[in-house]
Amino acid sequence: MSAEQVYRDLIAWLNKTWWGLPDSPELLPLMRVTYTPAEARLLTGLPFRGVSLSELAAMKQMDPAELWPQMEAMARKGLAFSGQRQGEPFYGLNDSFFVLLRSSFWPGKDDLRTRQMAPKVNRYFRDSFFAQYADAHTKGLRAIPIQRTIADTRQVLPYEDVVQVLEGQDYYSVSHCPCRHRKNMDEDAHTCQHPTEVCLHFGRLGRYLDANGLGRPISKDETLEILALSADSGLMHSVSNWQEGVDTICNCCACCCLFLEGFHVLGHLRAQDPSNYRVSVNPATCKACGLCVERCPMDALSLEPHGQATNKKGLAPELKAELCLGCGVCAHKCPSGSLVLQHRPETIHPPQDARENVKRFFSEKAAAQQKRQAGGVEE
Repeated sequence: MSAEQVYRDLIAWLNKTWWGLPDSPELLPLMRVTYTPAEARLLTGLPFRGVSLSELAAMKQMDPAELWPQMEAMARKGLAFSGQRQGEPFYGLNDSFFVLLRSSFWPGKDDLRTRQMAPKVNRYFRDSFFAQYADAHTKGLRAIPIQRTIADTRQVLPYEDVVQVLEGQDYYSVSHCPCRHRKNMDEDAHTCQHPTEVCLHFGRLGRYLDANGLGRPISKDETLEILALSADSGLMHSVSNWQEGVDTICNCCACCCLFLEGFHVLGHLRAQDPSNYRVSVNPATCKACGLCVERCPMDALSLEPHGQATNKKGLAPELKAELCLGCGVCAHKCPSGSLVLQHRPETIHPPQDARENVKRFFSEKAAAQQKRQAGGVEE
């Protein structure tokens, strides 16, 4: 079998997961630098949910002692998920979203593979890869407010309270932001000045990262310190977009975050899912410094003439309410305290768990496709 066919077979297998690999001139060159032919052969047919080493050895007709180091090496590259079940190693297929947009860049390495992958992923991302999210209103991440920017914390729901999210975890890990590192490793992309080691992971996912050198273990206090550093740096807290089993808090910037790039560059209808808050402005105390406009990751604020403004410029922030994610990045550093987050009129409940998130993803894509086929226009 030719090497190209080996990769074609892996592509076909990966297309059976929730996230596909659209055909593109960028695809095969990317697959070649991401997987070796031997890795592609082993991963083709590997169940997404995972099987024990002995089961996989039987599937591949290999000696477990020969197979084990190869699977461990792929886990260290982020190509396969790994863990222990009943005292035996198990391995599962990592989907293409996980490999190309997350695990390959978590370690923050500056090596040949990373340098080769980064520009190819960036081109494929814009060519067709991320278009799969264009029709989905339910995204993989949801903005979570910076706590101190909320005017009335009595209404904060557990899944929107970053402290409560952390309290429910039993393991904490940090990796580099894969979006930021991917951009920084691409000579044709901009260089982001924000800190990179700010991607937080919990529980089973965190253990997987640390066991394979994709991240490092940290304490809950260190996790809180990273969140504070990120907020001060102008980064937006973004959490797994479901209520139960949250395993990630990203700290996102407008220039690198894949969801924000989908909105700003690719024209998607939504960036991330919003929190249940929206910024409110007191024009009478605003100094018209423009810091909030500069910090907003959605370009939702602009300084405009305002009749209640008391500053010499006569300006105050004007909000495009439909763009506000309710993250609090603008309010966090407001020198006059003129911006706070207020609860939206209606409460939006995110999916209950990751499975429901994926169900909504497919349902929304199907509905948009049906609308187009019927000659309608997706709003």
